[in-house]
Amino acid sequence: MAEYTVGDIVAERTVHLTRESLVRYAGASGDFNPIHYRDDVAEAVGLPGVLAHGMLTMGLASSTVLAALPADVRVIDYGVRFTKPVVVDPEHGADVHVLAKVGAADETSARIDLTVKAAETTVLAKAQLRVAL
Repeated sequence: MAEYTVGDIVAERTVHLTRESLVRYAGASGDFNPIHYRDDVAEAVGLPGVLAHGMLTMGLASSTVLAALPADVRVIDYGVRFTKPVVVDPEHGADVHVLAKVGAADETSARIDLTVKAAETTVLAKAQLRVAL
């Protein structure tokens, strides 16, 4: 059984998103809302630009943790609050940075707290993943 100590970093990574990433995710998820790939539509509805899908951002965060955990650890709860959108620039894309730390632990479970940022802005708040050990 893995040992978890409050404050330990479980995982950290930065994922670079491009407009192509968004189109691929739209195809995989079935979410073809044009705010995720068309600047004119995003602008028309008052957005700062084309946005990454919220569930894509959430999935990137959880997959960062899951890739770092032993195979016998299972997720029993995962939740986030979306605070800011990830704007994906047509030329430069966007980097989503995930830092996962142990927030609480006991003999049977651990709570992993995630800090998820894009352009130095927190995009997911109260992002926590609980795992059974």
